[in-house]
Amino acid sequence: MPVITINGESKEYEKGTTFEEIAKEYQSQYDSRIAAVIFGGKIRELMKTVKKDGELTFLTFKDSIGNKTMRRTAVMMLIKAVHDVVGKKSKVSTKVEFTIGNGYYCTIRGGVEVTDEFARQVSEKFQDLVDRAIPITKKVYPLEDALEIFNKQGMHDKMALLRYRRSSEINIYKLEDFYDYFYGYMLPNTSYIDKFQIDRYHDGLLLTIPTIREPDKLVVSEPREKLFNTMKLASDWGIMMGIDNVGDLNDQVCQGRINEMILVQEALQERRIAQIAHNIQQKSHVKFVMIAGPSSSGKTSFANRLSIQLRSFGMVPHPISLDNYFVNREETPRDEDGNYNFECLEAIDVEGFNRDMTRLLNGDRVEMPEFNFVTGKREYNGEYLQLGANDILVIEGIHGLNERMSYSLPAESKFKIYISALTTLSIDSHNRIPTTDGRLLRRIVRDARTRGASAKDTIRMWGSVRAGEEQNIFPFQEGADEMFNSAQIYELAVIKPFAEPLLFSIEKTDPEYFEAKRLLKFLDYFVSVDSSMLPRNSICREFVGGSCFKV
Repeated sequence: MPVITINGESKEYEKGTTFEEIAKEYQSQYDSRIAAVIFGGKIRELMKTVKKDGELTFLTFKDSIGNKTMRRTAVMMLIKAVHDVVGKKSKVSTKVEFTIGNGYYCTIRGGVEVTDEFARQVSEKFQDLVDRAIPITKKVYPLEDALEIFNKQGMHDKMALLRYRRSSEINIYKLEDFYDYFYGYMLPNTSYIDKFQIDRYHDGLLLTIPTIREPDKLVVSEPREKLFNTMKLASDWGIMMGIDNVGDLNDQVCQGRINEMILVQEALQERRIAQIAHNIQQKSHVKFVMIAGPSSSGKTSFANRLSIQLRSFGMVPHPISLDNYFVNREETPRDEDGNYNFECLEAIDVEGFNRDMTRLLNGDRVEMPEFNFVTGKREYNGEYLQLGANDILVIEGIHGLNERMSYSLPAESKFKIYISALTTLSIDSHNRIPTTDGRLLRRIVRDARTRGASAKDTIRMWGSVRAGEEQNIFPFQEGADEMFNSAQIYELAVIKPFAEPLLFSIEKTDPEYFEAKRLLKFLDYFVSVDSSMLPRNSICREFVGGSCFKV
């Protein structure tokens, strides 16, 4: 019998024992549900069986891999529930659009009106799936057979995507009479998703499930209408350009239309930046444009492009980075691990910033600081600033939307902008591209180019970066006067050739290996695009290089 080692202890199991059966023995030792395992150096789903000796590690809903497995399964169950409610209406399909707060916003295409009653029926079907603990099975199919299955189910987006797949086989999951392809792992049955809520939201459904921070608790987010409208605008742009998913994007590349598509996308973004500049110009009392957003949002490029548009309206913008108001290194707070916490508000000299900004607002001439990241000290190098009638400050930093950062400045003097790379492009209708994946790939490429950091280093620190964003940025996003989406529909195809070598450098023995492997598999869906096609002021150039701005 195979010998399995768990937490340093070895035990024999019958060949053919599922990992789920083993997980049930150890579940009481974990404070969250076990979702998958690492066995033999590979991630294994719980429905898989023991075939040989090996060391086993459990992954729970609190782990990134386990949490993604839970969320993926919940999405499949929602699609199945909608499928059961609409019955044999073959033209009806579910599209997972994007996340809003703790929920997935999904639209129902094919002539079905989403009402409160429809949402209730879908919720009841979902609960029925949970109650019946239906097995989710996986089978490898030849590509031609998979295409036939998807054709029968009307999943033409998957057929388009698989045209560009190099492998001759594909894994397909089955839930009763419903077949689907998912990018990633699944839970063994439907009973695991016992905490959920399904509501009508705008013209679609919102599926809320627990987060990785509180995986055993359902927290329904407050409405985020500004974020929703920004995401919806990006989706509408994609539809207008004929790009709803990665298959559509690959078609444009292979048909030689990518240059036109890039120029149209850039023009749409420039028009949006000009619109924001116009809105600022209309508010005569505004002297401080506060820009904030999570890591790798393209804040620097956006601030430069916005400044150019502000100049076109007769204003004189002056860029200011909140980083220059860092307290001296020895005064920087530390986190629970004893590391410097540069993300918290206390790492900024808030009093000094407010004092300088108030003096500038009053017309005083102020010597501006510059933080020396080598010495860890703030310096004054004789750079003075005084605001005239048409001068305006463009201030960029993660705390820009937090009122505590600019408490002394009159509300009418501030114009707040939230910026993020809000990816709305999907792999296919059921496999969305997480916004965090796009930002992580941006940062991997930029860190390697500008800081000499490895992909392993960037992935390792990503969790703490995300935690800082959750605390210091996301809670304030709905308070912004404007939101700007810096994600470009083509960008992952451009980033791919830069990111792949960096990810391939991560060794199997590294803890970051599984995340690198997941990202590589994800990038494999894209046909590469040469970055030489990008305009020099493109936000994407902040990451791949060649920008006309100092980024």
